[in-house]
Amino acid sequence: MNYKEAYEKLEKYGQLHVLKYYDELSEIEKGTLLKQIEELDFGILKYSKENTTNQKGEISPLAAMQLPEIEEHRKRYTEIGVEEIRKGKVAAVLLAGGMGTRLGSDHPKGMFDIGLTRPVYIFQRIIENMLDVVRQAGAWVHLFVMTSDKNHDMTVAFFEEKGYFGYSKDYIRFFIQDVVPASDYEGNVYMEERWKIATSPNGNGGWFSSMNKCGLLNIVREDGIEWINVFAVDNVLQRIADPCFVGATMDNGCVAGAKVVKKNSPDERVGALCLEDGRPSIVEYYELTDEMKMAKDADGNPAYDFGVILNYIFKTQTLVEIMDRQLPLHVVEKQIPYMDDTGRHIEPDVPNGYKYETLVLDMIHQVDTCLAYEVEREKEFAPIKNATGIDSVETARELCKENGILL
Repeated sequence: MNYKEAYEKLEKYGQLHVLKYYDELSEIEKGTLLKQIEELDFGILKYSKENTTNQKGEISPLAAMQLPEIEEHRKRYTEIGVEEIRKGKVAAVLLAGGMGTRLGSDHPKGMFDIGLTRPVYIFQRIIENMLDVVRQAGAWVHLFVMTSDKNHDMTVAFFEEKGYFGYSKDYIRFFIQDVVPASDYEGNVYMEERWKIATSPNGNGGWFSSMNKCGLLNIVREDGIEWINVFAVDNVLQRIADPCFVGATMDNGCVAGAKVVKKNSPDERVGALCLEDGRPSIVEYYELTDEMKMAKDADGNPAYDFGVILNYIFKTQTLVEIMDRQLPLHVVEKQIPYMDDTGRHIEPDVPNGYKYETLVLDMIHQVDTCLAYEVEREKEFAPIKNATGIDSVETARELCKENGILL
């Protein structure tokens, strides 16, 4: 993109202030800024908290496949899943773009050490869980690790330093999550430097489009990968590319599946799998009304009793179709570091603008069929979101010990 093209694009979106210092920049800085202008989507800046695409339709319950039914068919489901893995038709995507700030760390969250008598890193636990499946199926599973521009180099170096925790490095690939511009409350993009627009990751809903932008869908197509299991970094007990989960989703004719746990209370801070206007969807905990919390199913059990744990499987062809659509946009107030009119760098201590995100949970509403697949929370749900208290390093350690994992 040249200067004229950049000017026309910025003029279209009312962002000409981006070029304020252009004439003072070095040639390298000019090139960096022009490339950024070319790649960024300024169209999202028209949205605000009041003008968002994130609107819910009519919500109703969606029944889950519960543990007794899964146990009844476990042998068949597992055989189906193992066969798909052996054929190389199943891959996994780890969402690992975050930092361990809330844990008191300035490293990638997956590098956090939860060990007590020996080092046990979050990344290590995930790989160990995947190795269980590799041994069971006798075949490697492609693992794509989504990083961010802030933690990519550290993440790659850490995996190399640790020898990929025993996993085949030929089956692990890293890619950086795409970014979008960050703005003030009037929709004007902030500048981080005279030659750099302030940006933020586009939310975990952008994982598949980010894979595509980085060229990784070529591997997916060439290797005939038909199912992709996407999951978050912070759950150290989750099962990834779980053959029974894969098989159950396939055997029930679904194009997607979501692992769920029975909620420990109606107010637990997890999203609930449901139907929205007759299609699978997820309603966030803060969107559940008192009436929905009190609702009962035909058996007298809570109607919205199962929470998602950010472990989903999608048919690849369905993901390709979803990629061509606009996911709901979440506009979030954040503290955004920026350069003021005098050129000073400002680190705000209160929210000063918007970041724009799409969420992986919204991908569920784009599919026709989704299996809600219950897992035992004591065996598969140990999220690490805080240093202490609920869903913390402390609670995860206790659950790991209960499952016989040496820390």
